[in-house]
Amino acid sequence: MKRTIRDLKNIKGKKILLRCDFNVPLDHWGDILNDNRIFQELPTLQYLTEQGARVIVCSHLGRPKGYDKFLSLFPVAVYLMKYFPNKVKFIGKVVGKEVEKAANELKDGEILVIENLRFCEGEEKNDPKFVAELGKLADIYVNDAFGTTHRKHASTYGVALKKPNAIGFLIEKELKAFDTAFQKTDKPFVVMLGGAKVSDKIALLENCVEKADTIIIGGGMAYTFLQALGQNIGDSIVSLDMIDDAQRILQKAKENNVKVVLPVDHIALLQNGKVIKTTELSAGMTALDIGPKTIKLFQKEIASAKRIMWNGPLGKYEDPRFRKGTMKMVKAVAKSGAYSVVGGGDSVSAVQASGYADKINHLSTGGGASLKLMEGKVLPAIEVIDTL
Repeated sequence: MKRTIRDLKNIKGKKILLRCDFNVPLDHWGDILNDNRIFQELPTLQYLTEQGARVIVCSHLGRPKGYDKFLSLFPVAVYLMKYFPNKVKFIGKVVGKEVEKAANELKDGEILVIENLRFCEGEEKNDPKFVAELGKLADIYVNDAFGTTHRKHASTYGVALKKPNAIGFLIEKELKAFDTAFQKTDKPFVVMLGGAKVSDKIALLENCVEKADTIIIGGGMAYTFLQALGQNIGDSIVSLDMIDDAQRILQKAKENNVKVVLPVDHIALLQNGKVIKTTELSAGMTALDIGPKTIKLFQKEIASAKRIMWNGPLGKYEDPRFRKGTMKMVKAVAKSGAYSVVGGGDSVSAVQASGYADKINHLSTGGGASLKLMEGKVLPAIEVIDTL
């Protein structure tokens, strides 16, 4: 087991560099549009401050090329001030003497939010000099940024090698959820996958075809599989270079007695802009959501499940015309009574918008990291954390 913040002893007065994932969407005014990632971090911050630690919070935000005032972490600091009144400070720099001074002047139970890590090019390069500068700020390193654990960056990997370290409550919760979904023996185990690109999910499918009882495939990626079966997919999205992979996955599923469930009807967009329901796709038709027969087919599989893992929307979720299939699946998963884990930005957004979030066992905060876990891969920023 990885060491958690509960295992850290005598942290009162200690400076802790806490890597968070505060990569939240902001509007042009700097207002936070979705606070879920910050809200999920509050238990870890609450615990550390109550223990009297002096917490230096670091995170990335967006993909800046150097300093970008529109990607500052100042709005995040302001948000935290609501939950930790008179305890949160902000400094508009990442490393250096001024930051070290601000960190050294923290009192027990106070929080210092430093500026966006990616304003420094050494962050993504895991530059040793930048690692050393970050390391100067604290006595202990804690990683709670699950969404970045698949990356070997300075703040997720480099510093962890140099300091006593641990994971926070959010990463602990994420790891337990995925471990439960994969390791429990309750059957059937249903994996539902969507999204546009088959290439993003091949490694995941390779792993799941060894563990799942049923694999439901929707979204744009379904049409590569339908074409691999010789079906006409009209003008729907297809990854021609993945046809062989799709055929191999289907064959492997057959050999392992794993049921693969694909769409049998579609909500399609015609070239003239009209939206239709159809069981037969032809030239001029682009399938962008699952149809009513498919919804019922998928619902039946979900209703019988004991464990469900879901990643990716079942249609072009960003367009309200093609959102129904995904929203129907949210309701089906919520009402199934199965142990459920949902990952991926659009899938999680759909659950949050549905009113059924409290019926899902776990909503993952990390898209890429959750995919790696589902693929059965090791997350480098977790691997580097000391074990008990």
